[in-house]
Amino acid sequence: MPKIIGGSLHEHREQTRQKLFAALSTLMAEQGFDAITLAEIAQAAGVGRTAVYNHFPDKEALLVGFITHETDQYAATLQRALDDIDDPVEQLRTYVRQQTQLKRVYHVAPGPELRSVLSRSTQQRVREHVVVVEQVLREILAAGIASGAFPEQDLDTTVPLVNACLSGRGVPDDGPARERAIAQTEAFVLRAVGAPVLVPA
Repeated sequence: MPKIIGGSLHEHREQTRQKLFAALSTLMAEQGFDAITLAEIAQAAGVGRTAVYNHFPDKEALLVGFITHETDQYAATLQRALDDIDDPVEQLRTYVRQQTQLKRVYHVAPGPELRSVLSRSTQQRVREHVVVVEQVLREILAAGIASGAFPEQDLDTTVPLVNACLSGRGVPDDGPARERAIAQTEAFVLRAVGAPVLVPA
């Protein structure tokens, strides 16, 4: 019988899942999803290959589990950052800043690489989790429109455009250049939704 890590079977299962997610994330950064095998993921995670099948029936299910986990974690962090802010313009600035802190973005629609290797049903399951974060942005913009901070607009068009802009951004890792890039990104998004913008010098 395999050794249980953690204080209970539930903790063991959760820690194993976290190891698999970390291994998948690292391998995807190195070689892309299509090139990875479950055996490589198991080896990188330090677990037996059969342990992977105890959690996920195949590689796509593991990816969906990982994206679900990442999205839930990000949505909770985002909500905490927004909880004490009432002004929709400041909420939108905070949303932009939260996005720029992410190294890899999994809560947006799958990019060309993933779309080319995932089945249609898996793409749909991934898309369902994208909506979690999109809904936060939609609520910010709707509140801004209701208050007059933003002009009337079609949110079905605006929301994916803003998220596409943020997921494709290039922000330096640190220093004054990073702060300038974030400020310019904020200003760009605010202009895009029709908010008045004061760009710092």
